[in-house]
Amino acid sequence: MTRETALEALREYRDQINEVDRRLVTLLNERTRIVEDIGRVKRSARLPIYEPKREDEVFANVTGHNGGPLTADAVRRIFERIIDEMRTIQRVRMEQSDGDPSC
Repeated sequence: MTRETALEALREYRDQINEVDRRLVTLLNERTRIVEDIGRVKRSARLPIYEPKREDEVFANVTGHNGGPLTADAVRRIFERIIDEMRTIQRVRMEQSDGDPSC
């Protein structure tokens, strides 16, 4: 492979990664909107944000549907970070809306 063909191949792969990244952001924002809805329900019912059993269910779901090449541990670590951010969003939204039922 020549340097030029290698650089062209890299550009094409990077374009593909950019497209996948944009789709991931779209899906993460969709997940976030649902998490915000869940936060509103939890707030109205005075339920805790942190639910370890539910997190275990999420981990089982995503690792059980993982076809690779990511390892189950890698998927779990990625989702630990996602869940941590979602929990932060719920906490911030709940704090912002304390006393404001329209939030």
